[in-house]
Amino acid sequence: MIARVALQDRAAFSDLYDATCGKLFAVCLRVSGRRQDAEDAMQDAYVKVWRNAGRYAVTGHSPMTWLITIARNTAIDRLRARRDHDDLGDVDGTLAAPGATPEQAAVATSEAERIRDCMNALPEDRRAAISGAYLEGQTYADLATRFDVPLNTMRTWLRRGLIALRECLAR
Repeated sequence: MIARVALQDRAAFSDLYDATCGKLFAVCLRVSGRRQDAEDAMQDAYVKVWRNAGRYAVTGHSPMTWLITIARNTAIDRLRARRDHDDLGDVDGTLAAPGATPEQAAVATSEAERIRDCMNALPEDRRAAISGAYLEGQTYADLATRFDVPLNTMRTWLRRGLIALRECLAR
């Protein structure tokens, strides 16, 4: 879709928006903290996507990573600009309600199911090592000791496991 957007294909842009707007809005909202600012940042991000789609290069990262990076950086830029102009006394009445919107909850549930399915496709020891490193915060050395393997073997397990997860999630 990004390649077609680069050719100024409006239908492809509409399809891209429909496929990604929930996740990108969640990213913008998480960064900005205010719904209105998140909506503005998301609009700016899609304008950047429209204008810069021709610059997207397949580098092994997913297209969604590229889109999320644009959305996140745009929201950060807007947040920095807002901080330069906001008075802290004006912030009291503008805090976002806690919790996810129904759309965000649905997207998160769907993504969680995909991640869980991909994690379950890994061998048990690799799955446990990845969970230990990235969910429990264990060091590579701790994991190598826990699984009784050399440190470099643990690094290889984690790297290959993450590659397998990325490939599974890309499908």
